Amino acid sequence: MAQLYFYYSAMNAGKSTSLLQSAYNYQERGMRAEIFTAALDDRYGIGKVASRIGLKADAHLFNQQSDLFERISQLTEQGKIDCLFIDEAQFLTKSQVKQLTKVVDQLKIPVLAYGLRTDFLGETFEGSHYLLAWADKMFELKTVCHCGKKANFVVRWDENGNPVKQGAQVQVGGNDTYESMCRKHFTQLVW
Repeated sequence: MAQLYFYYSAMNAGKSTSLLQSAYNYQERGMRAEIFTAALDDRYGIGKVASRIGLKADAHLFNQQSDLFERISQLTEQGKIDCLFIDEAQFLTKSQVKQLTKVVDQLKIPVLAYGLRTDFLGETFEGSHYLLAWADKMFELKTVCHCGKKANFVVRWDENGNPVKQGAQVQVGGNDTYESMCRKHFTQLVW
C-alpha cells in the first residue's frame, strides 16, 4: 500500500544520502524511482541531488508553480513508477503537499519526502508544516551539535560570523552559511 513518508532533520543529518541510497535500492531491483528536487537549490548543478559524501543523481525540478500531480501523472504514461522521492521538501507549497497525497492515494505511488523541519529562526517551512500534518509516517534523521547533543535547529551565519536573527526564510547555502545545533545553543544565539 502506497504511503506518504516525511524524513526530516536539521542540516547535515544525511537526508540526501538516505534519499539517494533508497532510490538506488529501487533501481538495483529493476524498479523505477523518480527523484524531484527544488529548482532554487542549484549548488550541485541544475537538476541534481547530491550528498556531502559524494553521491549524486539526476532529478526533475519543481518550483512553487509546479503541479506535481500533473507532472507525475505524465511520467506514469511512460511506465509504472515504483517510488517517488522528493529532496528539499521544505520548499513545497501547501498545494504541492496536497498533490503528493493525491499521488499516493490516487496513483498509488509511495512518496518519500526529505527536508528540513525548521528554518534558521526555528519556524517550520510551509512544505514541512503540511508534511508533518499529512504524512502517513514520519522519521527524524539525527545529527549532532558541536556539544554532542542531538541537533534539531539550524543557525544561519552572516559574512562576519555572527548569527542571523531576521531576514528571508530561504537563503540557499551549505556549511559556510548554516550550522546545526541543539536547542540550548540555538536559543543562546538566536532567541
